[in-house]
Amino acid sequence: MMLRFSALCVSLLTVTCSAATAADWPRFRGADGNSAAPEADVPLTWSATENMLWKRELPGHGASSPVVFDGRIYLTSFTGYGLDPDAPGNKADLQLHVLCLDVNDGSIRWDEAMQGSDAEQDVTRRVADHGFATGTPVADEAGVYAYFGVSGLVAYSHDGEQRWTAKTGDKTAGFGSAASPILFQNLVIINASIESACVLAFDRTTGKEVWRIEGIDKSWTTPIVAKSGDGRDELIISHKMHVKGFDPASGKPLWNCEGIQDYVVPCVVVNDGIAYVIGGRKNQSMAIRLGGNGDVTESHRLWDTNVGANVTSPIYHDGYLFWASDRGIATCLNANNGESVYKERLNASGRVYASSLLAGNQMYLTTRDNGVFAIALGPEYKELAHNVIAGDDSMFNATPAVTGNRLLMRTNRFLYCVGTK
Repeated sequence: MMLRFSALCVSLLTVTCSAATAADWPRFRGADGNSAAPEADVPLTWSATENMLWKRELPGHGASSPVVFDGRIYLTSFTGYGLDPDAPGNKADLQLHVLCLDVNDGSIRWDEAMQGSDAEQDVTRRVADHGFATGTPVADEAGVYAYFGVSGLVAYSHDGEQRWTAKTGDKTAGFGSAASPILFQNLVIINASIESACVLAFDRTTGKEVWRIEGIDKSWTTPIVAKSGDGRDELIISHKMHVKGFDPASGKPLWNCEGIQDYVVPCVVVNDGIAYVIGGRKNQSMAIRLGGNGDVTESHRLWDTNVGANVTSPIYHDGYLFWASDRGIATCLNANNGESVYKERLNASGRVYASSLLAGNQMYLTTRDNGVFAIALGPEYKELAHNVIAGDDSMFNATPAVTGNRLLMRTNRFLYCVGTK
């Protein structure tokens, strides 16, 4: 594996980040990437009228999730090309939007757009199904960072002023881009496996490349930074055949473990120094204890089983892993040994692309076209509610976000805010 470092010394550059509050959800799957808000008191049921605080029609389509920072909601969308696969339009008209909305009423504070790259894919039904705005933004005290695959990484201030842009590669594959940026110290880190077979880190202030990790094969997943049992920060990257740990400040390799024997989409979830990894069309999951060095397949991989999911990401709660597969099969594993606890089909038809979400005392499983299920947390499968919003037949591809005691959900047409009135 080749590493290239900039002349800037990462350890000398730091950014003082504002402390996250209960109302902030600054990145994909929440502040720590584990998609859990156990203290949130969000409604169990809702509809177009019940517990619906507001809804906002969005410009264009998108599969990215909303994020929240300091009273602002950020998300992305695309317009001008590919909204209708039967009449896609001219690719030269593709516009990639970063939106800022007010968390209180959903009003749009600003909408800034840049032109899509010539390297973007031509629209097919598969490409249109996912679209050109799939990566979820990440926000900090300086602004917001959004990723559009071959069209690049872009940084805006909280007032909508473009600060910098950076390219990550010009290759495309399958349904396009999917990974979301994350932050660590002074760095914006993005998995550009599809665009350049690399994971790259950029300086938050200037957009200059700081380091890159090469050889990241067929990975659409968002990385995660977590601490090992001895307190070491580790950047965990799951890709075809491997799960790897790196020093997030420098990109230097720490450990390598035999991983998913296929391409990888689901995100890694971490609890108490253990990384839980799922993925693959044949389905696989495993647990890896952090803190190792070199090849840790035999020493740190705790278990490996042929239960998993191809698209969706799991949550961890009280010794169990939960998720719903893209085919709508709700699954629970014992996190201690990988043994299957239950596999149950959701009580309705519907595919699932969104990640599972833990909020309060239940998890929420979002289907693409048949509403959101609330499921009890525990070793017995129990559906608590099935929530459908009448009047919106567009796709729910995005993972919900939590801000305080409110739930934010995004479709191709609207952003919804659910909470107790």
